[in-house]
Amino acid sequence: QVQLVESGGGLVQTGGSLRLSCAASGGPFSLYGFGWYRRAPGKSRELVAVIRSGGFITYADSVKGRFTLFRDNGANTQYLQMNSLQPEDTAVYYCYADLGWRAFWGQGTQVTVAL
Repeated sequence: QVQLVESGGGLVQTGGSLRLSCAASGGPFSLYGFGWYRRAPGKSRELVAVIRSGGFITYADSVKGRFTLFRDNGANTQYLQMNSLQPEDTAVYYCYADLGWRAFWGQGTQVTVAL
């Protein structure tokens, strides 16, 4: 059974950095895409950064130049490096992996950016 386990969330001051991790187990499997979404209080889920087959990465305009999506294929782990964090980045962050026949989601990790 495929599982995604996230870690790395927490409380950080404005301007700080965090690195989120998402470890996948239950493979082997082929990835058609992976990435991160987030849901802020009172808002709908939004795309943060995703990479789809073909290798093209899409970032939300609000995080371009601050967040970086990357993956360690040997460790079956994807990461979201978040720099220059702002209070509006406060949200629950969810990783996902598209295996072609369905997508899997992590349980979510809370990121809180204090003023």
